[in-house]
Amino acid sequence: MDLIIWIIVGAIGGFLASFFVKVPMGGLVGNIVAGIIGGLLVGWLGSMVSFLPAVSGLNLTSIIAAFIGALIVSVVAGFLLKGRG
Repeated sequence: MDLIIWIIVGAIGGFLASFFVKVPMGGLVGNIVAGIIGGLLVGWLGSMVSFLPAVSGLNLTSIIAAFIGALIVSVVAGFLLKGRG
């Protein structure tokens, strides 16, 4: 059940990140995918390290954590894909 919550929160975080990071990586859908990956990453790190806010449900703290993860993943992916295409 936690995995489904991480995916939902990650999609919300990626959607929000798409307004702040203008990286040509597939538009809104690409940013939502980046948000899901970022949400999963932050959720996993949060469960492994006690001082990170873990994605613990559909709440504001989880959405902020997924948003930060989506920003990081979007910027890194944009940097890596900049030379292609």
